[in-house]
Amino acid sequence: MAPATQPSTSELEDFRRQVAAWMTTNRPPDPNFLLPQTFMEIGSERVLDFLREWQYKVWAAGYLGIAWPKEFGGGGLPTIYQQIADQEMKRLRVPILFNVIGLGWAGPLIVDIGSEDEKHTYLKGILNGEDIWCQGFSEPNHGSDLGSIQTRAERDGNTYVINGSKIWTTMGNYAKYMILLARTDLHAERRYSGLSFFLAPMQTPGVTTQPIQKLTGEYGFTETFFSDARIPAHSLMGDEGQGWRIAMQTLQYERGAAAGAAGGPAMISIYMDDMLAMARDVQRDGKPVIGDTVTRDDLVKFMIEEKALLLGEKRADIPTLCSEYPGSLSLSHKLRATEYFRRMRQYALALQGTQGSLYIGDPDTLGGGFWQRAYLNNFALTIGGGTSQIQANIVGEHVLGLPKD
Repeated sequence: MAPATQPSTSELEDFRRQVAAWMTTNRPPDPNFLLPQTFMEIGSERVLDFLREWQYKVWAAGYLGIAWPKEFGGGGLPTIYQQIADQEMKRLRVPILFNVIGLGWAGPLIVDIGSEDEKHTYLKGILNGEDIWCQGFSEPNHGSDLGSIQTRAERDGNTYVINGSKIWTTMGNYAKYMILLARTDLHAERRYSGLSFFLAPMQTPGVTTQPIQKLTGEYGFTETFFSDARIPAHSLMGDEGQGWRIAMQTLQYERGAAAGAAGGPAMISIYMDDMLAMARDVQRDGKPVIGDTVTRDDLVKFMIEEKALLLGEKRADIPTLCSEYPGSLSLSHKLRATEYFRRMRQYALALQGTQGSLYIGDPDTLGGGFWQRAYLNNFALTIGGGTSQIQANIVGEHVLGLPKD
């Protein structure tokens, strides 16, 4: 449990300096191959091995899982310490921490509602990078409509027999476990009532994966197939029929509306400072494009919007500033942030002119195609965890109180 007393300002400042010094000293050297901008781009063993070693070092140094219970591999300290460590990792742009579905979704869920046995079994392996997790929610024919899931889980003695398929399974081909939503009752009066939630082992006969190539050219996703795959009955989390409620709680972590993540950057942070630097390098009529009046006006608008997003994150932690629409900032953050970054990165390509149409491997790309990768990667962010259209519905219904129809 976290200690009752909160650290002083000087203690936090000392900790920040300590984190910065360690990250600077221990940053891994350039591996001479392309590192991913996000956790959804890990498509080779050498990238995985590099990131797994890095995550272990960060955890062993005490900068990952700082607020998770100490008895399960965490640090047992107040959350503010993890927030500071995350800020320094982002600022210094060290490599990402790859095991995001474990660190950010499955892990917090287990910490909050898991049994003592589940906590002992799973949490430490998530933190040290030994056990990779993936997510089995979306299906090929149902997209964001999780209530229509068809993957079956039938109880047979001490096992559940799984049949069906899941899609967009990030790192499914490397994962040891999957948070799996499957249908255990075909005759439930409400379709949501027939769903159950599993912490399912992936190294099981009858479970196979097929890599899916992304827009970026990498293979970070798979389709996962279950053919009479038998998983232990104790893989069930909660009771049968509670899957929808548990899945919705999981999505709260994924969408950033609930706290509890172990920490660490899931992707390289790309902000307006980066765009401004690029605008100084791009030439138009022999002059830096940042000197153009219309361009400067556009850049200032993006800067204002970005600052509002960052301040909104702080405001969300102060209840008195959100009393009119409680939860509005946290529930709308994913929609606002992912759509902002999509537009910002698209504008960065527009500033490059014809160079914006080039890609990695072309010698004439600006910055090795950094912004092209960033723009294409952002589509996964506007889709994963519920599309922007789904997020708009959530804001309309749960914040503004609008009717579903």
